[in-house]
Amino acid sequence: MENLPSFLLAGVALTGSPGPNTLGLAAASAAYGLRRSLRLMAGSVIGVFVVMAATATGLTGLVLAQPGVAPVVSVAAAAYMLYLAYRIATAPPMASGSSERAPGFGPGLFLGLGNPKAYAAMAALYSGFTILPSDPVGDALVKTGMLLAMIVAVDVVWLLVGSALTRASQRPAVHRAINVAFAVLLVASVGLTLVL
Repeated sequence: MENLPSFLLAGVALTGSPGPNTLGLAAASAAYGLRRSLRLMAGSVIGVFVVMAATATGLTGLVLAQPGVAPVVSVAAAAYMLYLAYRIATAPPMASGSSERAPGFGPGLFLGLGNPKAYAAMAALYSGFTILPSDPVGDALVKTGMLLAMIVAVDVVWLLVGSALTRASQRPAVHRAINVAFAVLLVASVGLTLVL
């Protein structure tokens, strides 16, 4: 348990820092509203949970070690993030009363699964810290439970940030600028994650 404070600190830093998931959720909340973005968040959390399970069991390393798989996965994830950024940038301002469908559970699931930062963060957290040294399965389960709680809390905060930015102004031009800024940040976060 001596690694617990370090694990918690690293977990908050890695899950809470800007990245494709967090910026995607904030952008969706800014573009479509907090309530309409909850299904996207639910899908994202489940997607990241799958990433955690795959990382904890070593499945991610096994799959990505196959020749040619890593580049295909990276291109598919980047393409989806670009699509999501486009949807966010072109979403009508909330003030217009548009009924355009917000991205739902399925896109959120792909957001979580296709997030390169999630794989890197989970690999670092699962391999870099041991909380229960004498029980590897219990160790993985404890880490997963704590990380899920962190991710849900962090995602809610990012949804609130996006929603607050939209409510800050009733002018459609400002809403459009916020949507475009979040879309650009989402693309930049994917680019940085892939480069690093």
